[in-house]
Formats: sequence, structure tokens, C-alpha cells
Amino acid sequence: MTIEKIHQYPRVLSIAGSDSGGGAGIQADLKTFAALGCFGMTAITALTAQNTCGVRAIHPVPPDMLRAQIDAVLDDIGADAVKVGMLHSPDIVRTVAQAIDRHQLSRVVFDPVMVATSGAKLIDDSAIAVLVAELFPRAALITPNLDEAALLVGRPLASVQDMALAAAELLARGARAVLLKGGHLAGEVVTDLLLQAAAEPLWLQAPRISTANTHGTGCTLSSAIAAHLALGASLPEAVQAARDFVRRALQAGASVKTGQGEGPLNHGFAPRPMPLLDL
Repeated sequence: MTIEKIHQYPRVLSIAGSDSGGGAGIQADLKTFAALGCFGMTAITALTAQNTCGVRAIHPVPPDMLRAQIDAVLDDIGADAVKVGMLHSPDIVRTVAQAIDRHQLSRVVFDPVMVATSGAKLIDDSAIAVLVAELFPRAALITPNLDEAALLVGRPLASVQDMALAAAELLARGARAVLLKGGHLAGEVVTDLLLQAAAEPLWLQAPRISTANTHGTGCTLSSAIAAHLALGASLPEAVQAARDFVRRALQAGASVKTGQGEGPLNHGFAPRPMPLLDL
């Protein structure tokens, strides 16, 4: 009797907030995982009432419920990579840190979501120090934008020189690798910096894409990095492939009108089938 070989999908868990408008957060993560050929799972940290114009309300998920979601998924299905997004309170941060240790998660991409595209603050001040102490050392990569990095280092960042100094400071504060996103700098070229301990800085540049539809860009980038890690890419490879995915999603969605504010990317511009991985 011949027994067929058993396979599994590349598995990615998103631990993040829910965006009722569908453009960012858990919803953007699941769309990204699916588009890149990964099986997506979720553990929701907070419910938000938001749309393309902004955030109207935030309802926190209790830590016990978050812990139960993470354990339910990982005890049964497991994960090849994890994306961590919006963590609004110290207790939620600690809950995630404990889960990373409990399940021995190694490919963790942490997007320190602190400020929404609309400008709304999404994190308690008391959570920031805990976030640095508990999650920086546990994540394979953190992906702050300029506003988030400025909040973390306590000063404005207005140049690529500022970016280099801030990324080095975040490494010194415990991060293992930093992708500092420079999209908020003025100019026609967007510059990002990948800085890893004991590695040369990797500066990534590309022409700015003209579009008003940028809601969820950071969520999409971090989840795309996690997806590529789950698919077997190295960290630099995953970062560069994820940037390419986001740029193409921005271009594909540039002419679309969704809502009255900043619309979402087109995550489904070229979906890939899920590969079957040998067990």
C-alpha cells in the first residue's frame, strides 16, 4: 500500500489590531499572506472602529483572551513566522513576549504601530518602555517608520543621517535588526535602511509612487516580510521582496477610489498559489 506524502502550507500568524475598514491591521495582514501564498492566522489585540478617514474608537482585547487566541493557533497549527503589530498596553506587550518564549518563536517581525496614517495615537505612553524592553530582543526585525522611530528615540528625524543614527540607537537598545522606513522624508526618492548587528547597512531606494491610497502600507510591508521569511527567504531577501510587493500593490491601487480619505493598497494584484511544503 502506497502512502501519499503529507504536506503543509507556509503558516504565518498575525498578532495585531483589527481595522474595520479593511485597509490595515489584521485585515491587511491576511490579504498579504494570501496574496503571497501563505496560510494566515490571527490573534487580535484590539478592535478599532476606523475607515479611510481615521480611527473613531479602540476597544482593547483582554490579555487572557489574547493569550488564548495565540495558544489555540500555535498549539494546533503552528507558525513558520509571526508578524506583531498594534500592542496598546503594557499587559498586552507582556502577553505577547511571554507567548514568544512559551512557543519558542524565532521568525518574529515586529511593526511597532504607534501612530495611524491619519495621525491617531494607537499606544499608551506607559507601553512604550515595556515594548522596548520586552519585544526588541525577541523580534528578528522591527520595522518603525520615521514618526515611530522619532517617538522611540525622543527626537525628530529629518534626514538620512538622522535615520542612520536612530537605527543604530535602536540596535543599542536591544533590537536585533531594524528596518527604518524613510517614506515620510520629503523628496522624489524613498529611502529605507536595514541595519543588522555585525552587518553592513543596507540602504534601499526607489522612486516615490504618486498615490493617495497609502492606508495600511506599514502593516502590509511587515506582514509581507513575515510571509517571505515563512517561505524560506533570508532577512535581507525578505525585506527586499516585501518592498517590491508593497510598491506594486501601491501602483495597482493608485487609480482606485475607496472611501473618502486615504484608501488601501491593492493587495490582490497578482495572487500566488500556496506551495505545499514537505513535513
